[in-house]
Amino acid sequence: MTPFLTALLPVILIVALGQLLSVRKWLAPEAFRAMDRLGYLVLLPALIVRALAGAEFETAPWAMILALVAAQVLLGGLGLLARGWPGMNGPAVGTVIQSNVRWNTIIALSLGAILFGNEGLALVSLAAAAMIPAANVISVYALVSNAERPPGTKPKPLLALTRNPLVIACVIGIALAALHIEVPVVIDETLRLLANAAIAVGLLSAGAGVDLKALTRAGVRTLSWSLVRLIGLPALVLGIGLMIGLSGLPLAIALICAATPTAPNSYVLARELGGDTTLAANLIAVQTVLAAVSLPLTWGLILWLGAI
Repeated sequence: MTPFLTALLPVILIVALGQLLSVRKWLAPEAFRAMDRLGYLVLLPALIVRALAGAEFETAPWAMILALVAAQVLLGGLGLLARGWPGMNGPAVGTVIQSNVRWNTIIALSLGAILFGNEGLALVSLAAAAMIPAANVISVYALVSNAERPPGTKPKPLLALTRNPLVIACVIGIALAALHIEVPVVIDETLRLLANAAIAVGLLSAGAGVDLKALTRAGVRTLSWSLVRLIGLPALVLGIGLMIGLSGLPLAIALICAATPTAPNSYVLARELGGDTTLAANLIAVQTVLAAVSLPLTWGLILWLGAI
């Protein structure tokens, strides 16, 4: 358990630092919004491009990608059962489905890099190349189709995907690797410097975005669907993965990706596309706290399976 805790504790400490900076107002909310924007548009795309550009797609673990995306689709479909939950309206159902399919890329990248170095980082980036588009398509359709008052301009999921910086970064990185294009040294060093800042900035911002007050407002509904997400996605990935022969480090990385909490940016999408923003904030807060328990348990499962 020691290597995992060694990797996880710095992540928790940086998230806690972000929360402290926010609560004490040592940094203004506008500063964190700017950090979010910088990470979204520049830092995280640089990290993904650099990681994927060096990936060997000829030996890519397609079973890992299949297991992760299939688990997303199945758990997203399970979210439709929320329609039968007492007091759940359309926007709440869309928000639950989105929570079920989104994952915290920053935490997964952090753990993958700290635990397994460049190989772990590349595998998480490959997972992101598949899971980010899948999560966006499912989330947009779920929120829009369940919104009571859709926005005046109907969102176009495919158009939105073509403009998503993370998706664009995945495409660029995959193209560079597939075509065996060597990145010039100056460009690679520039990407490295930007990528080094991506994880720290992302974790600080994630910590600032945790709404601790939302924990006091969270009821049985929020706790139940948080557990469905934190237990259900890794369970589906494990079941599907074992059925199709997934093993070793790719299985470990898939389980780590699946065990992360839902993404903080799900609140923004819920707000823009007619979802239940209160429920979205509650799900983010509860899952982020519970992940401090579920992630070590997932690591224990990985060790028990002998995946590494």
